Amino acid sequence: MQVFFNNYYHLRKMVFFLGEGLLIFLSLLVVDWYMLTSGFFHLDLPLNAARALLVTLIFQLCLYFFDLYDVNGNLTLPITFTRMIQAFGVGCVILAAIYYLFPFLIITTLIFWTGYIWICLTVTLWRGTYYFILRNRYFVQNILVVGTGTLAADIAQEVEGVQDSVHRICGFVGTGRPTFNPYNAPVRSRLEDYEDLFLRHKLQRIIVALDDLRGETPIKTLLKCKMRGISIEQGVSFYERLTGKILVEKVPPSSIIYSDGFRSSWWTSQLKRTIDVIAAVLLFSANLPVLLLTALLIKLESPGPIFYVQERVGEKNRPFRLIKFRSMRQDAESNGAVWAAENDPRVTRIGSIIRRLRIDELPQLINIFKGEMSLVGPRPERRIFVDELVKKIPFYDIRHEVKPGVTGWAQVCYPYGASELDALKKLEYDLYYMKNLSIAFDLLIIFKTAKTVLARKGSR
Repeated sequence: MQVFFNNYYHLRKMVFFLGEGLLIFLSLLVVDWYMLTSGFFHLDLPLNAARALLVTLIFQLCLYFFDLYDVNGNLTLPITFTRMIQAFGVGCVILAAIYYLFPFLIITTLIFWTGYIWICLTVTLWRGTYYFILRNRYFVQNILVVGTGTLAADIAQEVEGVQDSVHRICGFVGTGRPTFNPYNAPVRSRLEDYEDLFLRHKLQRIIVALDDLRGETPIKTLLKCKMRGISIEQGVSFYERLTGKILVEKVPPSSIIYSDGFRSSWWTSQLKRTIDVIAAVLLFSANLPVLLLTALLIKLESPGPIFYVQERVGEKNRPFRLIKFRSMRQDAESNGAVWAAENDPRVTRIGSIIRRLRIDELPQLINIFKGEMSLVGPRPERRIFVDELVKKIPFYDIRHEVKPGVTGWAQVCYPYGASELDALKKLEYDLYYMKNLSIAFDLLIIFKTAKTVLARKGSR
């Protein structure tokens, strides 16, 4: 999990998130203090701090669900402000419901709306400052890429192709020209040619991203750089830490065999199973009216069974019968098994709705009760597809060493896929999940799944 946290909770991103939360929290407390000194209200610091903390949590949760903590889309300040007001509007509705249930948490109208104006102003200013830092690439780590082939290009794409990058490529080492170099970083044939960077301490990390390591790695120069305090990292490891996925086609088997990951303790397994059962009970109870209504609508719309039961490949390559609400016509596979397609004509009207809302997946709670599935894990696939994918995709068979899940890291990171290429891309995320498996990682995936479902992304 150390690799995971180094990437997704980088210090700069945490400062941005926590700093914004502090601004929201203090905006309300400062208004409270001002009203106190003006003689309007009595300041009860513990209670008012609890009220301000509630508003902070709700507002930041809404900002997250409105994708306002994903700044890789080159958001402009006017667009950000508009979406921020929308997020805060939803937050106000949620707060109204909480205040109805717990009246002691209500903030006086004058304080709330005065604080709301201050929150909008300070958050806008904070985000404007952050965007300025991103555009001018302040507080980034300078790196040098040894290599100019496909791996180097993949790394450059991830480093220089996003707005919120925490790295900057200062140069490439190689004889060719990298296919992705938007900032025209220099390309020199030897690592020794960057001595000026070493002497001026302008370099923090060297990434060895050679497509062919045989006889090409400048070992002596890399050792000298290591002694000077410069971090040296393999390209595939750096890419993995940067993206949250493993480059399946470039990773040798030894990298997986000797890895510190791909293992789970007995305690983690038992705790994961306990969470699965508790979550399944709660989800089943909370969604019982939805389950009954869906079953009725499916039966009324088209002839055939309510549930779609299909054999899938589970843990340790054992088959099991996966249960879903039927979302296609009864004769959908009369001509044989095929990948699902976008706007698939076999999908019924009710099926289209329950797929978008992911309601069709709810019966898999039964598979969780039976111990055949987990809440989080690689999605189970059909045997007919697995047999073909194992032949064509490296390491595909090892994804069956853990229980399949209702949701997974691939599902929240990669759009819906229905091809061999998509299977390869999703495997890169599945292997990363298996390598870094932990309860904390599972909770993050569940949180991201809730956002994906509410945003209705990735369904077909």
